[in-house]
Amino acid sequence: MVDRNWRSTTGEIDLVACNDSIVVFCEIKTRASDRYGPPEAAVGRAKQRRLRLLAAEWLAAHDLHGAIRFDVAAITGVRIEVFQAAF
Repeated sequence: MVDRNWRSTTGEIDLVACNDSIVVFCEIKTRASDRYGPPEAAVGRAKQRRLRLLAAEWLAAHDLHGAIRFDVAAITGVRIEVFQAAF
């Protein structure tokens, strides 16, 4: 893990990690149950757009360039599922 709960005026990045030479930005969504749909469904177009802006801000603040990836970690109860390259 490189960073967590990184904030700017645009919003917050839950988790930043490195996987080989790729910077991974991970959105974490939790739900107690699937009653209102799976947690990953909460990462819609608007949230994806905001995460892309936040990633650009984070990279500029840390003077980094290169490959990036956006993952979503969906937690339902005790089940964890990670969607690599979710968008």
